Amino acid sequence: MKKKKTANLIMVLIIAAIAIAGVVTAFMLKTSTGDGLGSQYQIRELKDNAVITPGQEDHVCTITIVCDTILDNTNNLNEEKAPFVPRNGTILPKTRVSFAEGDTVFEVLNKVCKAADIQIEYSWTPMYNSYYIEGINHLYEFDVGPESGWMYKVDEWFPNYGCSAYKLQDGQDIVWCYTCNGLGADVGEFWMG
Repeated sequence: MKKKKTANLIMVLIIAAIAIAGVVTAFMLKTSTGDGLGSQYQIRELKDNAVITPGQEDHVCTITIVCDTILDNTNNLNEEKAPFVPRNGTILPKTRVSFAEGDTVFEVLNKVCKAADIQIEYSWTPMYNSYYIEGINHLYEFDVGPESGWMYKVDEWFPNYGCSAYKLQDGQDIVWCYTCNGLGADVGEFWMG
């Protein structure tokens, strides 16, 4: 009987220790930045902010990934996602990336995310014959409300087709931006919003 009580007491102490560790960790993540923003954000530094493949030097574009609109909408942000939102709203600063002739925005995004160790999730959408970007850096559509998600623009223009259908040309500038309101109106896209 005494062994059973001792075993029960040990089990209760283990459960209590796990619960306390969880609370302390959550508190540290929340208070390390004041609001939890950016506590889990980290990418691999890219030398000279570039991903240049030998033999592809003739085809280079720039790419930036931002989620700065979330900073104005933290009241709608899924609380679990706050640690993945960089405090300045920039996931990937403007980075030069080489590509092969015929490559698309999707292929450049994949290449830079792999090089910088940025999480990305996508799915094939047969209706649009293109890949759909579901999430970047653990930030997904609907994480900041019903009109939120990822959009891309090339040379300040938001294409009305999927990123794997947009073939790049040398010197183009890609920006992936997270929209929170107006189906892109908050990032400068007005044809949808």
